[in-house]
Amino acid sequence: MGIMDGIKVVELGVWVAGPAAAGMLADWGADVVKVEDLQSDPFRGALSAVADFSAPFDLDNRGKRALTIDWRSDEGAEIVRRLVDTSDVFISNLRPGGLALAGLDYETLRARNPRLIYTSITGYGLNSSEANRPAFDVGAFWSRSGIAGLLGSPDGEPGGIRPGLGDHTTATQALAGISAALYHREKTGEGQQVRLSLLRSGAYTIGWDITAALSGAEVMARTRDEHPNLLISPFRTADDRYMWLLMMQGDRFWPQFCAAVSHPEWEHDPRFRTLVDRAENTVPLGVAIDAVMATKTRDEWGAIFDREGVWWAPVQTMPEVLADPAMAEAGAWVAQPTPSGETRTLASPVDFDGTPWALRGPAPEFGQHTEEILQELDYDWDAIIAMKDRALIP
Repeated sequence: MGIMDGIKVVELGVWVAGPAAAGMLADWGADVVKVEDLQSDPFRGALSAVADFSAPFDLDNRGKRALTIDWRSDEGAEIVRRLVDTSDVFISNLRPGGLALAGLDYETLRARNPRLIYTSITGYGLNSSEANRPAFDVGAFWSRSGIAGLLGSPDGEPGGIRPGLGDHTTATQALAGISAALYHREKTGEGQQVRLSLLRSGAYTIGWDITAALSGAEVMARTRDEHPNLLISPFRTADDRYMWLLMMQGDRFWPQFCAAVSHPEWEHDPRFRTLVDRAENTVPLGVAIDAVMATKTRDEWGAIFDREGVWWAPVQTMPEVLADPAMAEAGAWVAQPTPSGETRTLASPVDFDGTPWALRGPAPEFGQHTEEILQELDYDWDAIIAMKDRALIP
């Protein structure tokens, strides 16, 4: 059960962005059918020789049903079209050219099911001259949008990305678009196409920088000492841990910070009195703050800052994140049913007070529900066995 209970979704996607959007719908109670070709979603065995990606795959595919079929063949594509005929949402992050060749493009499916919400996630946009260009999130979302350059070093070396960061951001935006389109359909009875690209999602993610550049500002990678407000920067503590200061309103918090670090004389130092003064003297200010922060542990500074009303956050390692009570209190963990019991896993990011959701199970095995889904489409066992003989299904 969940807020999307009764919604039928067909996902024809690979890797992360499309499957993640469908995965959140499954979390919320939708009946999601994951369609894979006979070679499977490549994420199933990604880098298996050097790393275990089974947990990330499960995060984006749990609670779905799996249909494996040669959907590029005429017969297989028609079976997928029949499945979509009675569905509410179609999601794909495959290149549009390949979908069109199979007759699984928006125009074809909409003609058969005018109420369909057809969701297209591409690298560079459906109307782009590069609509069919391959694009992982590290390419379109991270590199080409400018994020990597801005998070790199001033000498030009780009910053790295964590796996799935851009894909999950874009998938969440897709979910917002799908929800809005379903609301519009509720009012009008009409389906429509929801369009997203990794490139545009990346640009919106750094929208402050993009709009500043559009207005003529110089936007580039900067070191900490070049930041106009050092009071929203990370500092190392005596135990070699880091804490991030969160004083966006530098002048408002400056007196409290000076009192907290036992340097009241800084408040009226002509180099540091105002935000403008501090911006012009970031190097001596950074040296001074570094020296004082190195005198106490992060926990000691945390207690002092909380008492003095100084805003901050810990820079946590992954073991610290997993043990942080705030994660549990935020609802970040959810019980995952498994054959041997329940295990803790990560929840998708939204809860609903009136329609709570719960996981229904792990990611499906390859082709696990193929026969079940075909029977729902009124294929009998003779027809299903004949499909196997023709290598249409495994």
